[in-house]
Amino acid sequence: MMIVWRRVGGVGGIALLMCACGGSGVGPSPGPGPGHSLGVLVEAGDIGMCGSTGPESTARLLDDIDGTVFTAGDNAYFQGTAQQFRDCYDPSWGRHKLRTRPAPGNHEYESAGAAPYFAYFGANAGPPGLGYYSFNVGEWHIVSLNSSVSMSTGSAQQAWLRDDLASHNASCVAAIWHHPLFSIGPNGPMPETRELWRTLYDAGADVIINGHDHFYARFARQTPDGVADTSRGIRQFVVGTGGAELVGFTRAAPNVETRLSAFGVLKLTLRPGSYDWQFIAANSSQSDSGSDVCR
Repeated sequence: MMIVWRRVGGVGGIALLMCACGGSGVGPSPGPGPGHSLGVLVEAGDIGMCGSTGPESTARLLDDIDGTVFTAGDNAYFQGTAQQFRDCYDPSWGRHKLRTRPAPGNHEYESAGAAPYFAYFGANAGPPGLGYYSFNVGEWHIVSLNSSVSMSTGSAQQAWLRDDLASHNASCVAAIWHHPLFSIGPNGPMPETRELWRTLYDAGADVIINGHDHFYARFARQTPDGVADTSRGIRQFVVGTGGAELVGFTRAAPNVETRLSAFGVLKLTLRPGSYDWQFIAANSSQSDSGSDVCR
């Protein structure tokens, strides 16, 4: 499938681009594209670790799930080199590469400018060198962000996000990036992401998905300051379960509803005005599922 990036404006001389495409790839069909009432997004972060059985076990889950595959960063350990993408990511999740929309993590930036990441995923990773872009799944607007570059108020990325959200009238919005604002694991929360959260909260976004800590955790709807908010809050998922070695729960955080330690993927069934979530574990009976409406 040809990937086309459509110019939708500009900030500070940087073109603002949106992918005018649906998903496609090896394995199951990508499911309904823009203009259809139902979409599926399936994802995890922290994936390609050579020597771990995790990447293949989660890739086998993808084999049986239609939809757009998304990664939440740290795709190839430990330095995100071309060899590590070839040897540690491609043999498993690579068979779904053509229907994958990735986000970069900190390990990608162990290689200068995350160049092997952009080379491996090509146009599916958005405009080369930026690491942030947007696309649609069903009637949802999906924003992929880059937590390894500046996210502060007035940064190019924050300005792009604000303008991208303002230029789309989707009733439901999800955002995906690597470092979580809220976490209960050893890698911990990243306060620098709060301005991205605040921009999304002010625009009425519904779901944020992160990785970085290698477990699954679901939070209740909350504000960017961690205050429970059942009417306008955003629900955050941490899904660092793609295949890298799992870690334990080491700290407390408000509004945690569920936590699981297992390799697996998060499947979101995206409906007009609502969504279903399901965490599907590989080789484990652990699971989590539920539904919610958009704000």
